[in-house]
Amino acid sequence: MKKMIVTRESPVLESLRTLIEKQKHRTLVMWALDCAKGILPIFETKYPKDKRPREALRAARLWARGDIKMPIAKKAAHASHNAASEVINDSPAAGAAARAIGHVVGTVHVETHAIGVACYGITAFVYDLSAEDQDEVISKILTCMYDRLTYWEKQIDKMDIMKTKWAPFLLRNDVPNKEKLLRGKA
Repeated sequence: MKKMIVTRESPVLESLRTLIEKQKHRTLVMWALDCAKGILPIFETKYPKDKRPREALRAARLWARGDIKMPIAKKAAHASHNAASEVINDSPAAGAAARAIGHVVGTVHVETHAIGVACYGITAFVYDLSAEDQDEVISKILTCMYDRLTYWEKQIDKMDIMKTKWAPFLLRNDVPNKEKLLRGKA
């Protein structure tokens, strides 16, 4: 890849990172899956026959519902990361998109991967749009990601009331947010 456009510690991510630290694990899973809807086409437009990132998203959904176990989901995430490695020199946008999708699966495992969805997703969009004004693209994508996370923050309890099926480990509200722990704020 040419370079990452933003990283975990980029100041521009501070407000999103702070919001991520406040979320239930389930909220971050729904947000990551939601973000993936816009990111996946960046990969599939360039590589329509390569289904590894799409299969990784499918695995993330199934794992979040408890329909598959971690080893299967982990294999799918690694396949998406492998796809990224294979295409990165030809298409930095597609490579970053496939990496972002791998982090969607990782978000089901642990909250710290949510920021990877943002970092690689933003990178994918900037390279895909060949942005002259990179800051404007970053601002628009971050605003969208932030807004979607606040949406899921409000919706997650409604989903729980509607008896949405979740993997048992995602139903635990007594576990501290790992992103918050990583940043030493817990």
